[in-house]
Amino acid sequence: MPWRTLICRASLLLAVVLNLAAATPHVTIKEWEVPTPRSRPHDPAVGPDGSLWYTGQAANKLGRLDPATGHFKEYQLKTPGSGPHGLVADRDGNIWFTAISKGYVGKLNPNTGAITEYRPSGAEVDPHTPVFDQTGILWFTTQEANVIGRLDPRSGEIKLLKVPTPHAVPYGMLVAANGVPYFCEFGSNKLASVDPDSLAIAEYSLPNSEARPRRLALATDGTIYYTDYARGYLGHFDPKSKKVEEWPSPSGRNSNPYGIAVTPEGTIWYAETGVNPNLLVRFDPTTKKFSSTAIPSGGGVVRNMAASKDGRIYLACSGVNKVGVAQVH
Repeated sequence: MPWRTLICRASLLLAVVLNLAAATPHVTIKEWEVPTPRSRPHDPAVGPDGSLWYTGQAANKLGRLDPATGHFKEYQLKTPGSGPHGLVADRDGNIWFTAISKGYVGKLNPNTGAITEYRPSGAEVDPHTPVFDQTGILWFTTQEANVIGRLDPRSGEIKLLKVPTPHAVPYGMLVAANGVPYFCEFGSNKLASVDPDSLAIAEYSLPNSEARPRRLALATDGTIYYTDYARGYLGHFDPKSKKVEEWPSPSGRNSNPYGIAVTPEGTIWYAETGVNPNLLVRFDPTTKKFSSTAIPSGGGVVRNMAASKDGRIYLACSGVNKVGVAQVH
């Protein structure tokens, strides 16, 4: 083969390799051990100041990490065995959390350490995932109780809404731009929404009867992405057309996609938890391309994640007692 042809082919191959490298994002993940051993950090949340908050489910604590300094501060809950699960910050910087083991929703004032507990009257519930709507109302899912909760922080009143499908296991939750809460039914192949005015619940069956949506996140265009934990798929639901799209997760059927978040520029991130180490998967909704990054500690099941305003991904690595921050460089 003439040497000119060899050089030409080598140059072409080098160009292809360089283009692939440029197309693949460079993701770094930094992790920190949380102060209390065997804390089982369950869910992360982004504080108004960019801090990383987490629930120490087994330690009965909430924790705050300043990612810039690595400084932690933990807050002991006043009711033993509360089992803090999900959490979210309000406009004033208070941290609201669900106490799944003791049946209440709590509010922590980080400035004073004071904790206020809100319990539904005459009902036993297991609050799971909390979210605020645009009017300041806190909505939350439950698992075994099979109800959706609506808490008005101004009055402390809690209303419970029964999910139509028995044993639906309401799980992940979000609020759309129009103020409508959506949630996953992890015990069925359905997503659902709540009319914030009538409080009626509408359900939307996914095409595959074996689908089990676990977490969901709001895309920048107002559509919804969800993780199909049972089948190993990433799903996409359009609330307007009710159209569903889905893609096999890179690691296949047993990848167990779980925590999911969308960054402000529109990239979808989620964790594959059926593989060791857990993989942080990045999905580009424009090109429909996936890329994966191993979580350094292994992750120990990343059950939830949250996206900061500057595009970082906050992780709670429950099985290895760590929290982490991922970002693209």
